[in-house]
Amino acid sequence: MIYNPAAGLRQRRTYAAIVEQLQLDGCEILEMPTRHAGHGEEIARQLTPDACDRVVAAGGDGTVNEVANGLLANTAGGRTLPLALLPLGTANVLARELGVLKGRQAIATCIRGGKVRPVAVGRANGRHFLLMAGVGFDAHVVAGISPALKRRVGKLAYVAETCRQLFVYRFPGFRLDVDGQEVHACSAIVANAHYYGGRFVVAPEALLEAPSLQVCLFTRSGRLHAMKYAAALVLGLLPRLPDIRYLEARRIQVLGPGEDPVQGDGDILAALPCDIVVLPDALNLIFPD
Repeated sequence: MIYNPAAGLRQRRTYAAIVEQLQLDGCEILEMPTRHAGHGEEIARQLTPDACDRVVAAGGDGTVNEVANGLLANTAGGRTLPLALLPLGTANVLARELGVLKGRQAIATCIRGGKVRPVAVGRANGRHFLLMAGVGFDAHVVAGISPALKRRVGKLAYVAETCRQLFVYRFPGFRLDVDGQEVHACSAIVANAHYYGGRFVVAPEALLEAPSLQVCLFTRSGRLHAMKYAAALVLGLLPRLPDIRYLEARRIQVLGPGEDPVQGDGDILAALPCDIVVLPDALNLIFPD
């Protein structure tokens, strides 16, 4: 159980209750608290199938991403270890994708007895993501988020930063090579799963178990179009917009302003230029039975 002991009081209570339930169900749990950013990845890099039969990432999507990157870099059998989720974060997008946000008992049951299924992961300049990678407006929102504000107000920090970026972002263009096809966009999200930022849907055809990625291209530039895209996302209308384009791909190369940020799973994981590929059946995830 890899977890962040600095989580808020409510999250700590949820964590303790689920650990207690697992112990009552007969599980032997080795708790591995993280002490700094990246520590979850360091711990997961060192785990072996002899030490445990499954790994639990207790935290938000950032914690899950760290643990997944550690398992994928683990040459001592880490890729074979199943990864379960104990969602304690702000959005818990991957947990929502798997359907494990249904109460403490259900989460404990999933961790203990859920089905192990291989899923694809994306890789951007050597860093892996499970949910999505983004360039353009949303990447700048993620880059501008204050961690302290996020801890205090949760999702409202994204709302505040989105409003700020509407006035400071310059809306440059990006050139993408999508499986050999050149396309242009003002922003792009490369999705491995269909949920984004919580319950919002960016790429309805994206599936964790598919051997490809869905590329969502935002083709119109400027503040008014950014506001339109944000409103359509919240209202569930984004895929219906005529200036949103979808492509399926296995490899995407992105060119744009040098060193422009690339966000992955809600954190900055790379900078442009960026090479994104899909790795089918790369990680074992635990789904509700």
